[in-house]
Amino acid sequence: MSKFFITTPIYYINSTPSVGSAYPTIIADVVARWHRLLGEDTFFLTGLDENSVKTVQAAKQGNFKDIKEYADVMAEKWKRAWTILNVSHDDFIRTTEGRHEKNVENFFNKVYKKGDIYRGEYEGLYCEGCEVFLTESELVNGECPLHKKPPKKIREENYFFKLSKYQDKILELIQAENYIEPTSRKNEVVNFIKEGLKDISISRPNIGWGITLPIDKKHKFWVWFDALINYLVDERYWPVDVHIIGKDITRFHCVIWVGMLLSAGYKIPKKIFAHGFFTINGQKMSKSLGNVVDPVYLAEKYSVDAVRYFIIREIPTGQDGDFSEEALKTRVNTELVANIGNFIHRVLILVKKLNGGKIPKPGNLDERDQSILDLIETKQEVVEDLMEQFKLKESLEEILGFSTELNRYLSEREPWKEKDANRINNCLYICSRAITALSILLYPFIPGTVEKLLLQIGIENKTITWGKIGQELLKPGFEVGEIKPLFEKIT
Repeated sequence: MSKFFITTPIYYINSTPSVGSAYPTIIADVVARWHRLLGEDTFFLTGLDENSVKTVQAAKQGNFKDIKEYADVMAEKWKRAWTILNVSHDDFIRTTEGRHEKNVENFFNKVYKKGDIYRGEYEGLYCEGCEVFLTESELVNGECPLHKKPPKKIREENYFFKLSKYQDKILELIQAENYIEPTSRKNEVVNFIKEGLKDISISRPNIGWGITLPIDKKHKFWVWFDALINYLVDERYWPVDVHIIGKDITRFHCVIWVGMLLSAGYKIPKKIFAHGFFTINGQKMSKSLGNVVDPVYLAEKYSVDAVRYFIIREIPTGQDGDFSEEALKTRVNTELVANIGNFIHRVLILVKKLNGGKIPKPGNLDERDQSILDLIETKQEVVEDLMEQFKLKESLEEILGFSTELNRYLSEREPWKEKDANRINNCLYICSRAITALSILLYPFIPGTVEKLLLQIGIENKTITWGKIGQELLKPGFEVGEIKPLFEKIT
């Protein structure tokens, strides 16, 4: 059995999940669920970056007795959010866990023995929001372009990693076709490397929170050298097939992480996919800007699958898009309720009314009937190709177009008016085949709704696979169960 390993970024715990953090998590979940349908041994990792100055600051502001208590409380909130959003991760890593600390120490020792660590002094500009040192050229009007605040001037003793040593090799590796997607992000990284890589700080002294350097007890690992190693939590699946990351942390994953892996003797990731941002009025969502949208609130107000569907449907993967509750309502009402849900409900009701609730046996199919069966096969191939390219929005567009054609076919045939039993049976049989195809195509995106549908039509969830899209899962004579609408119109 082939393996597939996918990760999200690990998230800071100075705030609760937002739509911005839910977005890459749901992207990864959709892709992981699809690979499971393909029959692959899939490992989906997400988690939290807790060894951060942000964590210390948030714990103090919240009047917690200690930082660990704060981290534990926040971790439960993040876990709960992913449970509510029906995220199917296989592991949830916290950087305060002993297993992570052990991995960081082992990784560091490999790099240290390679001769790629040295002590030095750093003086420069530090953005606490990004937890990264910035150059003057990266500032906009003297401020961090993401957090809209001037960075602090810092001068301190740090330990450094010889990133510059690996500049040529990193550039060679990431220039491989499709290694970084989309291409615009790849071009940015290539240009950054060509400007010349500098050695990077991997520690800070006297900060009191985080993982201690094995060679100097006064120093704690700086966040990126610590955090990136989370991905090695289960080396049975390494190298990772794809890191799903935000475009703002592309440099760390495509340059620093690759350099670290080369130094420590690991294979590099197979692909790094940088998604865009949900924005509010053109600005990235962030706690510091006060424009965060809570995905749990949205799920409880509109349903989990309404949120999952909208998040994927609204933005081409890799690009930015503006968030709007009105847009969510419109997509749910026009696409899920009036299109997909309408077709499925009409067909099952007609099976109840016209054939006693049992799937009819087809007779001789005419050309139009056969065209729908052929469409099922071609849609599977088209969607599969799009999924392989991480074109998730486009995959949903194809599925929606498929449902539109099915509604058209049902309206053309009008089995509720038809007197010819053969034509009635053919129409209901073909539409039932189409329902099972829709179920499998939609499962990675809206799994909770599809599971409800499968219960209605009597198909066991564990029996569906990607290869069965065109098969006869609802066989003639099979009796459908109690029929309920899958989606509710939002008013």
